[in-house]
Amino acid sequence: MNQNDKHTLWTQKTIRLKAQARGFHLVTREILNELPELTTLEIGTLHVFIQHTSASISIGENADSTVRNDLESHFNRYVPEDAPYYRHDYEGSDDMPAHIKNCIIGSSLTIPVSNGRLNLGTWQGIYLCEHRNHGGSRTLILTLNGTT
Repeated sequence: MNQNDKHTLWTQKTIRLKAQARGFHLVTREILNELPELTTLEIGTLHVFIQHTSASISIGENADSTVRNDLESHFNRYVPEDAPYYRHDYEGSDDMPAHIKNCIIGSSLTIPVSNGRLNLGTWQGIYLCEHRNHGGSRTLILTLNGTT
């Protein structure tokens, strides 16, 4: 392909992930299923943004589920429920800790795209970090851009 044959692609999609139990969940496959355009990119980026303040999005170990279990255990100790200094407590004991965890972990990711694939490491996957006991479905904004 010569330089004149290259095209720029921009696409943005809103997807809803099904409700998950509290914890860290691999959602890489669900995201990839919504982005068939990804395979056309030679080079680019995928930006993933979660539209919630009580859940997060992160990258972590994709092979061993005990890593996700350990992360949940650690964050529950690190950010406990029912701390006596919480003032925002009218939505349940898991709500304020969920907001804190969201601030710590984050609401967005930017992932490089190379040769039609996410350029993640061998053991990396995208996590939905659900911090509420009953958080419901979660909305992600996926913005893909690059050169075909």
